[in-house]
Amino acid sequence: MIAEDIATAFVREGGCRCGAVRLRIRARPLLTMACHCTGCQNMSSSAYSLSAAIPSDAFEITRGEPVVGGLHGASKHYFCGHCMTWMFTRPDGIDFFVNLRPTMLDDADWFVPYMETWTSEKLPWATTPAARSFAALPPEDAYPAMIQAYAATWDESPVRD
Repeated sequence: MIAEDIATAFVREGGCRCGAVRLRIRARPLLTMACHCTGCQNMSSSAYSLSAAIPSDAFEITRGEPVVGGLHGASKHYFCGHCMTWMFTRPDGIDFFVNLRPTMLDDADWFVPYMETWTSEKLPWATTPAARSFAALPPEDAYPAMIQAYAATWDESPVRD
C-alpha cells in the first residue's frame, strides 16, 4: 500500500480548541488539499477548508469522543461536542483514509495544500499555493499518481519528521 511507503516516523498529536478531544497521527498524509466548495466555506466559516488525508490505520483519538455534525449525511463530519471545532471527516465509502483538518495538530507548520478542489465555487480573491487545481473533484483515476507525486514532495522538503 502507498501509505506504508510514505513514512512511519512521522508522528503528530493535536486536538480541538478546548482540548476535550485529542488525537494522534502516525504517518504522513497521502495528500493535502484545500477545498473551495460552498459547503466547506460554510462549515469552516472561511474561504476554504484544509484537509490532510491520513491513512485510517495511522489515525487515532487518544482522549474524548468526537460527535457527528455538519449535514449529518453520508460523509461523517466530526466535531468536539464541547467547543464544536470541526476536526475531521470520514468520507462515505472511503475507508482507507480520514480527512483531518491539519490545523488541529499542535504543529501544523509543515502543512501546504498540494491540491485544491472545487475552484469553480471559490471566492474570487482566495488563493493557495496548491500545485494542482480542479474545478470540482479530480477524476478518481488521478489519485494514485497524485499520491505518488505528493509523496515525492516530502523527499524534497526541508521539513523535519
